[in-house]
Amino acid sequence: MFRIIIFICLGALALYAKPAVTVSILPQQYMVEKIAGDTVDVVVMVSANANHETYEPKPSQMKLLAKSDIYFAVGLPFEEAWLERFAAASPKIAIIDTGKGTEKIELLEHRHHAAHDDDAHHDREEEHAVHEHEDHEHATHEHEDGLDPHIWLDPVLVKIQAKNIVSALSSKYPQNAALYAKNYENFAKELDALDAELSKKLAALKNRNFFVFHPSWGYFAKRYGLEQIFVEIEGREPKAAELVEILKETKEKNIKALFVEPQVSEKNAKIVADEIGAKLIRVDPMKKDLGKNLNELADTLLGL
Repeated sequence: MFRIIIFICLGALALYAKPAVTVSILPQQYMVEKIAGDTVDVVVMVSANANHETYEPKPSQMKLLAKSDIYFAVGLPFEEAWLERFAAASPKIAIIDTGKGTEKIELLEHRHHAAHDDDAHHDREEEHAVHEHEDHEHATHEHEDGLDPHIWLDPVLVKIQAKNIVSALSSKYPQNAALYAKNYENFAKELDALDAELSKKLAALKNRNFFVFHPSWGYFAKRYGLEQIFVEIEGREPKAAELVEILKETKEKNIKALFVEPQVSEKNAKIVADEIGAKLIRVDPMKKDLGKNLNELADTLLGL
């Protein structure tokens, strides 16, 4: 009788267990939970403060991944190396590109340290730097086609990602499609309100340039008419001559702070900040609550 009761209990747990989906980063978890509510469990691959540039999944995460019905990708470098392996390890999993339909920008698009009258020379410099990075012994994943993956830092692009999430969830779990559609409508309104709030706040910003160690905020800058000046790209710090030009630009534009992510070492960022007499401020593009995070960045910029 005891065994029968245990069997029945286990069967009931299996019957009512929620399906699982996997995402790459915390902001995606925020999006999925906004749309799916409590109808799915969300597994996150890259934890808080982990560096997505060099991330590799643990065996325990691969086991969790095998139980997932959907993998929501966002275009991060590690995905390029691992998505095929994820699919091979879990043949039933559907891999969904949440960035489908978004217009990507190039990571080098806002690099402004090159002299305007010597573009050809610096194009060769950048190409050489990329090859140097490829041969570097420290293993880092490169961004596909040099495109910036940080699309979750623009509320307008998040709406596109959310639509892709709704479509995938509704296809997999059609019994919840009406709920997902309703939740998307509410989430889209929140994103529209966030976009309006950020636009209003940042319209008052006099110095529209900000200085970052790693170029994570290009979409945010583009959306709100700002300019992101950055130090490193894809783990490659600038050569001495490049750094001189960057520091010269920051001084000319009266920049008072250098933003650095908790996922990277603060040591080199502090050296750069000290060189121009700037404050070192930690900002995290990987925070789960993307609306709160973007508002905090806007408030910090206004405070400077």
